[in-house]
Amino acid sequence: MTQDEMEKLMSMGLGEKMSHSKKIITEALQKYGSENMAVAWTGGKDSTIMVWHYREACKELGVKMPKCMFIDEGYVFDEIWDMFHKLKKEWDLDVRVAKNTDVSDKAEKVGDMVKVSSLNERNRKEIEVLEFQDEEFPFEPESFVGNHLMKTVAMNVFMEENNIKALATAIRWDEQEARIEEDYCSPRKIPPHMRIQPILHFKERDIWDFNFKYKIPFCTLYREGYRSLGAKGSTVKMSDIPAWEQDLENTYERAGRGQGKEEIMNKLRDLGYM
Repeated sequence: MTQDEMEKLMSMGLGEKMSHSKKIITEALQKYGSENMAVAWTGGKDSTIMVWHYREACKELGVKMPKCMFIDEGYVFDEIWDMFHKLKKEWDLDVRVAKNTDVSDKAEKVGDMVKVSSLNERNRKEIEVLEFQDEEFPFEPESFVGNHLMKTVAMNVFMEENNIKALATAIRWDEQEARIEEDYCSPRKIPPHMRIQPILHFKERDIWDFNFKYKIPFCTLYREGYRSLGAKGSTVKMSDIPAWEQDLENTYERAGRGQGKEEIMNKLRDLGYM
């Protein structure tokens, strides 16, 4: 997709953006079937809006809502878990938790060292892919090793076990530089599946406008000033002002996330991260 095409899509009004997302989702449901799809839901603002879009599209098509995949990377905010349980019940979501317990069970708390030799064959091979040479690593979900094992590997195992042919994620073009080259449908090799990304053209301001217009529930942390939610130990708020009242157009949305991870986002995405 050209830069001009992207800018045109991002400059559309909210109603047009919703219609475009609906088109992407409808085509994916018709092509892959809801039983062969999964929707990645983090409990954050973007993925919750994507789940809402999928629910609406499924109602119109008269098909079952795809299962949702929630990745538990081992250090989830309590407020995110509250959101998880609230919407799982209110929206009657079939949510499956993906967690790499082979890694998390080796650490009592974040920061504890995990010996590579103590892990199963799958995780040892995944560490080899990273070209990581040390005998142990700290259990930190958003470090290079931690992110790959606790998020990407957990996601891939989930897709393999559930025979997922298409996975929907809620990434946006304006959210992170590493995502600017993404397209609505992106084929992935490990495991073989299509990545469906229906809200790429939404801006951060659109997300909040949408939330308030359609009264979409959102995590209370945004009211406290958080703008982007990652692991509990590496995410901070940059302001005490509610997220939607901050200067969204001139400040970096993910400034409160662990910047070490932000700097290696391209590497993580090459490994299959969202």
